[in-house]
Amino acid sequence: MNRQKVDAKQMKSLTLAYMGDVVYEQYVREHLIRGGEVKPQQLHQAAVRFVSGKSQANVLYEWLNKETLTSEERSVVRRGRNAKSGGTPKNLDVQTYRYSTAFEALIGYLYLCGATERLEQLVTEAISIVEGRE
Repeated sequence: MNRQKVDAKQMKSLTLAYMGDVVYEQYVREHLIRGGEVKPQQLHQAAVRFVSGKSQANVLYEWLNKETLTSEERSVVRRGRNAKSGGTPKNLDVQTYRYSTAFEALIGYLYLCGATERLEQLVTEAISIVEGRE
């Protein structure tokens, strides 16, 4: 695979969110499989709890309220939240959709910047928040 260097700081927020969506889902799937979930239908149902727009938005709200993010990360979130997409899913209001997009943009940004340690720290925290352990 071609690992061409990219400048994540110059990328459009929706591109970052596109990458962040798949990166976060991979972490969630691995978490579920390592936790003993093995049947595909159970895996899918469990994963939805973590990757839903509402869940992602709630994690981001908590991070913002607790001031978990660095100023650079907050800037990425702000850009992601303000990104204009073609529409919103039927099951989400506009604000929730924008915050979930911002969450995904942050995950994609950290991944593409190679900030693996910080990415894993935030993903682990996000999973804990969704599971109600924080």
